[in-house]
Amino acid sequence: MSDSLVLCYHAVSERWPAPLSVTPANLERQLDLLVARGYRGVTFGELASGRAQGKVMCVTFDDAFRSVIERGLPIMAALGVPGTVFAPTSFVGRPQPMAWPGIDRWLGGEHEPELACMSWDELRRLAAAGWEVGSHTRTHPHLTRIAGEPMRAELEGSRADCEEGMGEPCTTLAYPYGDWDARVASAAEAAGYSAACTLPARLHRAAPLSWPRVGVYHADDMRRFKLKVSPAMRRLRSLRVWELARRVR
Repeated sequence: MSDSLVLCYHAVSERWPAPLSVTPANLERQLDLLVARGYRGVTFGELASGRAQGKVMCVTFDDAFRSVIERGLPIMAALGVPGTVFAPTSFVGRPQPMAWPGIDRWLGGEHEPELACMSWDELRRLAAAGWEVGSHTRTHPHLTRIAGEPMRAELEGSRADCEEGMGEPCTTLAYPYGDWDARVASAAEAAGYSAACTLPARLHRAAPLSWPRVGVYHADDMRRFKLKVSPAMRRLRSLRVWELARRVR
């Protein structure tokens, strides 16, 4: 019997109170719980290709925050769990902080250093440790709001950036903001991706270009995390009634 769980994290920080950040202690407790429950860590590419069977978990990180290699890697290495990082390639290696709607409110304040992106050298270090590096487009746009050449530049360009920076093929993608539709998935396939991640409220059925993930955030204490990853809750979140209930709220 197969039981695959795909998690979505972003930054790892002791002090940053952003919704997208988790503390190192919480990350360790959360992943330790899953390991104790018999989950085996694999990369997203391994799962999507069908090479990983059984009770497996993919730990993915969107945005390539530098805190992932500084604080997340040591924790996951100790647990024997690899990760997958999806990098917005226009920001990789730049000294300036990353900025797009949703994180730009942290610019100019005490937490601005948390917006640092990894370099290609750091991403290659992760790959050498057994991690996977995929694309998160070039500039982190809402893909459903663009088309034509801008769409191709984001998808094909970021894939080419990853292949040049990593020295190996790039076949996986995470849609920024989890924002996708059938048109976006078709464009991702045309750009050469074989698998892509979403981040839906309702956990739809997995397909090669639309793998649903469970998002983990700053407010998720162990009680909330256990509930989110439980098979019963994941089944409930796959039902249409879940989406209807959210709309009513």
